[in-house]
Amino acid sequence: MSQLDLARLQFAMTSIYHFLFVPVTIGLSLLTALLQTAWHRGGRVEYLRLTRFFGTLLVINVAVGVVTGLVQEFQFGMDWSGYARTVGDVFGAPLAMEGLAAFFLESTFLGLWIFGWDKLSKRVHLATIWAVAAGSALSALFIMAANSWMQHPVGYAIDPSTGRPQLNDIWALFTNPVFLRGYFHVLLAALVTGAMVMLAVSAWHLRKALREDKGGAESKDGAADKDGTENESDAQTAKDASSAFRLSARLSLLVLVPALLFAMLVGSELGVTEGKFQPMKIAAAEAQWETCQPCSFSLFQIGGGNDDQTPTQILEIPHLLSLLATNHWNGKVLGLNEVNSQYEQEYGPGNYVPNVFIQYWSMRVMAYLAVLALLVGLWGLWLLRRKRLTHSRWFLNAAVWAVPLPFLINTAGWLLTENGRQPWIVQGIQLTKDGVSSSVSTTEVAISIVAFFLLYAALAVVAAVLMTRHARKGAGPTHKDDQPAPEMTY
Repeated sequence: MSQLDLARLQFAMTSIYHFLFVPVTIGLSLLTALLQTAWHRGGRVEYLRLTRFFGTLLVINVAVGVVTGLVQEFQFGMDWSGYARTVGDVFGAPLAMEGLAAFFLESTFLGLWIFGWDKLSKRVHLATIWAVAAGSALSALFIMAANSWMQHPVGYAIDPSTGRPQLNDIWALFTNPVFLRGYFHVLLAALVTGAMVMLAVSAWHLRKALREDKGGAESKDGAADKDGTENESDAQTAKDASSAFRLSARLSLLVLVPALLFAMLVGSELGVTEGKFQPMKIAAAEAQWETCQPCSFSLFQIGGGNDDQTPTQILEIPHLLSLLATNHWNGKVLGLNEVNSQYEQEYGPGNYVPNVFIQYWSMRVMAYLAVLALLVGLWGLWLLRRKRLTHSRWFLNAAVWAVPLPFLINTAGWLLTENGRQPWIVQGIQLTKDGVSSSVSTTEVAISIVAFFLLYAALAVVAAVLMTRHARKGAGPTHKDDQPAPEMTY
């Protein structure tokens, strides 16, 4: 592999790993804020326990996410100095805003939330967790503004003396149509991720409570303990778990389904926008080599990759691609060959077609798993309405095992976004091959990949152990949980 291949592999590895934590932080901070708001308004002790419980998961997630995010920023100078040198005058502005404003807002108020339980008033303490949620969303705003500029550069002018783009309209960054739809799509995806994590943890405890409740009932019918205290303790534990986690499961389902539906809608509109500014990305996502009108959506096909422009088998839905890509029933979608010819006339001879296999299947993994997650959510809402949620062993098992779905969806979505821009690192301005560092050798990049892999593997183990261990403890009482709400002083 060349230095370019290794540099891309390294950045993909660190970016994918980092984004496992980002949506959890954004989604779980908002859900934790909602839980604390419910406790603040109603005084139910279950909401307080859930706030502390999921807030601890949030803190663990943030700690690991910060470390992985720092590595990403260092890579701009290590592997991509050519990119940083060329577009730093534009790209550096939103990154600086993210670090100086959003990150400090989020980290400062997270510290106040962690250590302010016994020191701040209830109202002020509630405001701190909402500030954490706002800070995490604001951080995503600046990062998405920078990324969207790479997809569709706006608000810049080329400096005639250096030949480099310079930012001359910062407002254009935040009104970029790719940014507007992409940012809301990321926020909705984060809500889906946070809600699915909360649902899975809640379902695990509800399933555990169901087993303990059933075991206690069987023990009473059979050989009970001598004094019955163990059965009573197990029954009370199951009752407490059902009472608290039934509330968090309900909240997660009420957030999950609308967030998924809106994410699908915004994602569809984002596809129309990208079809306008990045027609190559949309054509590659459908392995559409020739221009069509109207166009069918391919549910499944064999072949049609970079080395094979004629799929051997295909299952398609007529007109659906035209509708998704143009919002018109008989809309025209440009093919890869035609777009490549246009790019050759505009930018010079070359192959501007990305990896079609990755693009095609990333799109389908994202879409199909999103539908599966939606079905799980609708199933849960149906059981919730029938008041059977805590008694459905099939659903509780499915909800626990569904937790990887949003992470796979998010990863596939970013593969679709970033792979579809290739071979450009900034669409129409700089090719990816021109952005790598000339002072870093292939061997050095390979060694750093191994080092980062080992570091991230260790972080993965630590994060998994900490989060799993805490998640299994449950939302038990704390030193002040059992006091009546009016007597609480924090």
